[in-house]
Amino acid sequence: MQGLLHDKVILVTGASKGIGRQIAATFATNGSHLVINGRNEESLTMLQQELMERYSVQVMVAPYDVRDKDKMKETFTRIKATFGRLDGLVNNAGVLRDRLLGMIDESLIQDTFATNLSAQIYHMQFASRFMIRQKSGSIVNLSSIMGRDGAEGQVVYGASKAGVIGATKSAAKELAPYNIRVNAIAPGFIDTEMARSIPENKFAERIESIKMKRIGTPEDVANTALYLCSDLSSYVTGQVIGVDGGMTI
Repeated sequence: MQGLLHDKVILVTGASKGIGRQIAATFATNGSHLVINGRNEESLTMLQQELMERYSVQVMVAPYDVRDKDKMKETFTRIKATFGRLDGLVNNAGVLRDRLLGMIDESLIQDTFATNLSAQIYHMQFASRFMIRQKSGSIVNLSSIMGRDGAEGQVVYGASKAGVIGATKSAAKELAPYNIRVNAIAPGFIDTEMARSIPENKFAERIESIKMKRIGTPEDVANTALYLCSDLSSYVTGQVIGVDGGMTI
């Protein structure tokens, strides 16, 4: 049985761990060839070997900081030379640093926006050049429940992720005539290293705020990305899909 992404070529940023790694694995399970990005080349290479051996797909490693536009451009040149096409982009890479409003400094704003918002826009720009020629493609941007609802101590992060939603909706309108879909996922509290690093009492409070009374899994997010990159969502664009179990902030 062929997977939902059979023979598609998809770039996943921030794929060395957590949600990005699970998205890459889920896509490979469904037959996608992959370009996996991250800053940890060793982790990416290990994932590359695992996915190629297990699923018989092609996997290109693209180790770079998403804030580095030159390295980004080099990667898209490599994609063209290796695959000749790009069917999907998952803008997953991001950073989250708690900071109360009175403690915010310029470097926090610049680093957060460069990683969470500017990098997504530049990746969309490069990816859309492939997709416009092909007259097809799907772009999935990772936002956050904090980008929709806000959260204490997250003025900068929330603003960057709200920007992702605005960029997604605007790009969706611009690219729809070329049969390119652009959607966003807004995860809630997901079971990652970052989630497990918070104090036990705060962890319990977060679970209590979720109507389904459980933490989300990376698979929950990956399955939504799978839907959005597959032909199952061929008439879905400009949407922000919450993957939060009914969480309230």
